[in-house]
Amino acid sequence: MKFILLSICLVSFIEAKVLVMIDTAMSSSFGLDISITKKNILLSKEEAKKVQTIAKAKIKSKIFKVYLVKRDSTLVGYGVLISQKIRSKNAVVLYSISKEGILKNIEIIAFNEPLEYLPSKKWKEQFRNTNTKNSLQVGTDIAVISGATLSARAITNSSRVALAVYEVSLKHLLK
Repeated sequence: MKFILLSICLVSFIEAKVLVMIDTAMSSSFGLDISITKKNILLSKEEAKKVQTIAKAKIKSKIFKVYLVKRDSTLVGYGVLISQKIRSKNAVVLYSISKEGILKNIEIIAFNEPLEYLPSKKWKEQFRNTNTKNSLQVGTDIAVISGATLSARAITNSSRVALAVYEVSLKHLLK
């Protein structure tokens, strides 16, 4: 029985499709001359409610892994890492946000669904230079992905959550 469980765990680990490393993704958004500090943020109950209200989406956890990006000890932006279930498996997406709260880039770090549901680079570019003032709704502001509607919705909802986390928690780190 232990062998079967171990085999299942190994197969699911091998099956995970890691597409890009965090530091590579952050460098593509902020340049090569950066330093990255990893931090976990725990939202209070009130902050979690604010995030959900701003994002117009539910959050599964009040804990977020964020990355503080500095250049020459000056904060230039953030990365918010969100794991989101697409159909039956998770995708991990890194949302790069400038210190002004502008979404700079979306990078899919890991994608465990079949690769035909993976959004294209062109589709992800729709999110560039957006912020919480943009409604970011699939079918209205964001194009649907034929055959991958669930991927489009999950990544779009998470983008609103990442921007809301910036609004509620991260922008206060500047002060």
